[in-house]
Amino acid sequence: MLIKPDCIPCILKMSISAIRKLPLDEYAVKELYGRILEIPSLRGRSWDITSAEIIELVWGKIADTTKSADPFYSLKLEQNKRITEVYPFLEKLVDEASDPLYTAVKLAILGNAIDVMISDSRQFIENSITEKLEAQISKAMYGEFKKRLKQSKRLLFFGDNAGEIVFDRLLIETIRKMYDPEIAFVVRSVPALNDATLDEARAVGIDKLTTLVENGIYGPLPGTILKRCSNEVNDLVSRADLIISKGGGNFDTLEEEKGYLKDKITFMLLSKCDPYYKYFGVEIDQPVLANFY
Repeated sequence: MLIKPDCIPCILKMSISAIRKLPLDEYAVKELYGRILEIPSLRGRSWDITSAEIIELVWGKIADTTKSADPFYSLKLEQNKRITEVYPFLEKLVDEASDPLYTAVKLAILGNAIDVMISDSRQFIENSITEKLEAQISKAMYGEFKKRLKQSKRLLFFGDNAGEIVFDRLLIETIRKMYDPEIAFVVRSVPALNDATLDEARAVGIDKLTTLVENGIYGPLPGTILKRCSNEVNDLVSRADLIISKGGGNFDTLEEEKGYLKDKITFMLLSKCDPYYKYFGVEIDQPVLANFY
């Protein structure tokens, strides 16, 4: 999905929110934000681009200023730690559910909200998850996903954020209990925002359940553009019976390749903005499970 006018203020808000989490004085904050405002697409001068590609430009400027390739490293550690602490609670929700797969899928989608929950207490996170579990996902889409999953021998999973990947681990464990596909889990080769790299995925034990693969994109892109991915990832894409794509960044970029990926990709994300609401027909902040045909 290419950017809409709505994306510009959203990216700018994300940018200043990210900057405020860094140990920069006010002068450095203003100077950095000023350089971000010079990006043509954030001035309405270029629309043939995805949000993830703009954020890659933003992240490059942040990395230049901080002189760090991974400015959010400590935040990612904290996100993984916080959600690992509630893992027994999440596992119990799935184990006691009448349909464990449905609950695991919904939790994996709700994990896409981890950014806004991470500063809260364990009890608050658990209460928030319990409350949000009342939201429904399309029964038709879930039925089709379950059918595709049952027929799949090779599953490819594009991960998203640290912390969120703990929810993904639970989904993978649930899938393994019901079916036995070969699973590969793709992470970023280069740190981008709070997205998971090999380090974060290994820290929560995903390497013990799947084959971990870096995407081969050597730029801080919080998304997946197949022509920039490694030959290994593209080979996995071509051989996969089912592809699961987590989060908005992966959706925005992979949606542009829907003609190639139709019939075997399922998107899991939250409808965080008006463009998503219009695209999926799902209210703001509601879970989205979408199979492409």
